[in-house]
Amino acid sequence: MNNVLITSGGRRVSLVKAFKKELKAIFPQGKVFVADFNPSLSPAAQVADNFIKICKVDDDDYAECLLKVCLEKNIKLVIPTIDTELLILSKNKEKFLNHNITIVISDKGLIKSCNNKIKTHSLFRDLNISVAEEYSKQDYKLPMFVKPLKGSGSNNNFIIRKESQISKHLLNKKSLRFFEYFDKAIYDEYTCDLYYDVNSNLKCVIPRKRIETRAGEVSKGVTKRNLLKTYIDKNLSLLKGAIGCITIQFFLHKATNEIKGIEINPRFGGGFPLSYLAGGNYPKWIIQEFMLNEKIEYFDGWEDNLLMLRYDDEVLIKNYEN
Repeated sequence: MNNVLITSGGRRVSLVKAFKKELKAIFPQGKVFVADFNPSLSPAAQVADNFIKICKVDDDDYAECLLKVCLEKNIKLVIPTIDTELLILSKNKEKFLNHNITIVISDKGLIKSCNNKIKTHSLFRDLNISVAEEYSKQDYKLPMFVKPLKGSGSNNNFIIRKESQISKHLLNKKSLRFFEYFDKAIYDEYTCDLYYDVNSNLKCVIPRKRIETRAGEVSKGVTKRNLLKTYIDKNLSLLKGAIGCITIQFFLHKATNEIKGIEINPRFGGGFPLSYLAGGNYPKWIIQEFMLNEKIEYFDGWEDNLLMLRYDDEVLIKNYEN
């Protein structure tokens, strides 16, 4: 049976629904599973066809546990969703393939670069994309942006506007780095959803302007067919090791159109539902490529200026016992 497993489902309800819709249109008997450490408290697990309780990502036997689950449930595709599991799963990709299970994931070399802010900057430069200046902790300009060398979800990110905000902790913590700050009154912030085929060729790019965020994830956004799209088509038409959905963050200067690369996340981002609803059918293309061995053509027919306003909804479970 052609089943799909989405790992670390959490709140990714829209992503699960998208895969269910596209999978059943091609394989009516196919099922979308969600794996989660605590599936009874995961909204995504409740809307999936079925869910699986699994050990934590940082457990030593996570990959083995996941493989066992995949074999038991006849899983053919695995879709990772969180940064902490990407390197683990990329290292075990061949082990899964030996059982005819495909993890849709980029190569470990690209993932390592994306997991480290300085390596990400080097990757951007190799692609002729400008980045934020990094300051030394003895010579910096205010305001500035402080963020960890590794991390995601805006954790331990700070805007420093005054000298009094610079604590000994910020100065002494080696993992925290000082960077040039991009004022949102001057720059627009974008997250762009890129789709790369099995040969790491770019097949679609949809820039999403971030109007408002919550906990590091876009809550209000709008698709924009602008010069950023043309820029990405030129500079990122081939990204070595990239496979499937890749999200890249940029700042675009409102007056000069200067572009700065910020982060690369080799996975589905939290704001992907906007790109999907605009016409970027990445779940369908993944199924076509990895289940049907079909070639994906470049797609440019997505809807421009589509505004997304997100809100909280409820999933109710009767007779729940803790």
